[in-house]
Amino acid sequence: MTAAIQLPGRARPLVIPSPGWAPAYPPPASRRVWAAAHIAACSGPDGEVVDWESTMRFRDHLWAHGFGVAEAMDTAQRGTGLSWAQARELIARSAVASARGALACGAGTDQLPDGESFPIARIIDAYAEQIGFVQSTGADVIVMASRALAASARGPSDYLEVYGQLLGQAERPVILHWLGEAFDPALRGYWGSAEFGAAAGTVLELVERSGGKVDGIKLSVLDADREVALRRRLPAGVRLYSGDDFNYAELIRGDAAGYSDALLGAFAAITAPAAAALAALDRGDLAGYDAAMAPTVPLSRAIFEPPTFHYKVGVAFLAWLNGFQPQFAMLGGLQRRRPARHLIRVFELAAAARALTDPDLAVDRMNGLAATLAGPERV
Repeated sequence: MTAAIQLPGRARPLVIPSPGWAPAYPPPASRRVWAAAHIAACSGPDGEVVDWESTMRFRDHLWAHGFGVAEAMDTAQRGTGLSWAQARELIARSAVASARGALACGAGTDQLPDGESFPIARIIDAYAEQIGFVQSTGADVIVMASRALAASARGPSDYLEVYGQLLGQAERPVILHWLGEAFDPALRGYWGSAEFGAAAGTVLELVERSGGKVDGIKLSVLDADREVALRRRLPAGVRLYSGDDFNYAELIRGDAAGYSDALLGAFAAITAPAAAALAALDRGDLAGYDAAMAPTVPLSRAIFEPPTFHYKVGVAFLAWLNGFQPQFAMLGGLQRRRPARHLIRVFELAAAARALTDPDLAVDRMNGLAATLAGPERV
């Protein structure tokens, strides 16, 4: 079954094929994959609020397709609308539901206000509070990059001190989150240097000192060569979780020298085709992997185009088109941060990637949105 839509700026209707994916997939055996999940919102009398029912239904969708859920990350608007109090509730709700699949949750320092510097001891205390809470729910810990630490650290030694103490408190191995400045400009120079090689050296020193407390590193710098270089330097047993939403297809596929696992916000937008691709990879069907995954890359690159930190708009947009939330809404009204022409392009590329899981619903919702689009930004 196909559907068609006449989009602004197109001479001919866009035909949307039936996606053809299975309704569910088991967790992949050949790669470890986490999907960073977004927050569904709805309009309230005082602005947008969390739509908890839709938010949790989306996590069920990710688990059903074999992904672990990476909860309360930047994809869930940490630092751009979701407070620590709300993040606590989100983590607690997901922990209750986590019998359905793997769960790892972000622990950071967002109790501390942005734009200020703090004593290192206070940063450690803020991190420790969040790590303790995540561990109390039974979830695995993702140690998120800290704006407070980036603003306060005097050099690599401060990072080693903070993370060293946190790893000493970890009950199980954690995932370290290295988020590049394209995703958050406040994190420029993280690990004590704006030069990637020097920063990587600090990370590797931390891993070597960790005593086995590091499961892996989630690297989001949008540079495949740098990711491969770091991956090859990691000790045996420490994973490189690709956070490269531009080049994930080749990095996950790998080569004779190795491959990346993945922790991606893109998985929340391309869930079904990515799950099918990973199932093909498990079967050793590289052609099947490429056929399912390659068409998702132009879609992801559009969603994550500069300013990259607004990528969450595309994730929420596709969740709405696919029926996982009743409104195209985000906390703080962030859905308005991408222009109409961007949303139209995302829709076109999602159709090409077979990421519109219910074409008739997607057409109906896009027609309703297109009727409201006007002005030079529409195409």
